[in-house]
Amino acid sequence: MLIEIDNGSGFCNGVTTAIRKAEEELSASNTPLYCLGDIVHNGRECERLKVLGLISVNKDSLSKLHDTKLLLRAHGEPPSTYRQAERQNIQIIDATCPVVLHIQKRIKADYDADPEHKKQIVIYGKNGHAEVIGLVGQTEGNAIVIENLEDAQKLDFSRNIQLYSQTTKSLEGFREIVSYIRDHMQEGAEFNYFDTICRQVANRMPRIREFAEQHDVILFVCGKKSSNGKVLFSECLNVNPRSHMIEDASEIDNTWFEGAESVGICGATSTPKWLMEQCRDAILKK
Repeated sequence: MLIEIDNGSGFCNGVTTAIRKAEEELSASNTPLYCLGDIVHNGRECERLKVLGLISVNKDSLSKLHDTKLLLRAHGEPPSTYRQAERQNIQIIDATCPVVLHIQKRIKADYDADPEHKKQIVIYGKNGHAEVIGLVGQTEGNAIVIENLEDAQKLDFSRNIQLYSQTTKSLEGFREIVSYIRDHMQEGAEFNYFDTICRQVANRMPRIREFAEQHDVILFVCGKKSSNGKVLFSECLNVNPRSHMIEDASEIDNTWFEGAESVGICGATSTPKWLMEQCRDAILKK
């Protein structure tokens, strides 16, 4: 039985950089290194880094830290986190993805350039997602988050709208919302939109569909917290009903492979290559 690991799956550049920074800092110093939130939405990778000494903390725990080092993951953080770190003498190791950082700066400049806040700054993204929290923070919490077309319908089309997107949202969904807003703007109101979707992530959609079609069975390796993983797995399932989402090799069921000549192993932008390789090796041993 042929087993193939998708070369296009695995960490995106932002996650790769964040993990490299964590590993470098942990190997160079004996002092504790904290990370605000899980460095990546993959439990197995977080466990690996925990063994190396990375300590994950939440916002509540952050208030108890002083005179230490804090890694900011690729998702980015709002300005309030930087201010808090400064007050508590916490040294920040900033691993914010450059793409996310660029969007943060654009949104902040847009917000600051409109001191009376006459225009609506709208972000197409998932409410409560770490990246979205960081983007909304650039507007002192005033940005409007929309998750879908239904949310977009509630906007005030008599006022100017500036639309941005979370980096990992689908291009198709973004374009649908752009089209709807454009068609409903009232006379005298301006609409500007900025396609801030990461192409490295967006381009995985057609690639993952093609990969899933090429194999009899698909193993999609992904952490349960990964939003990107849920979207990509859905794409696999749409074209290949014999697709299975697993967190690691322990969840593999041999009955899935009955009559199969080929198995494809793929994953999310938060899935480490070593985890997909472990799944391949587990199949070969059975």
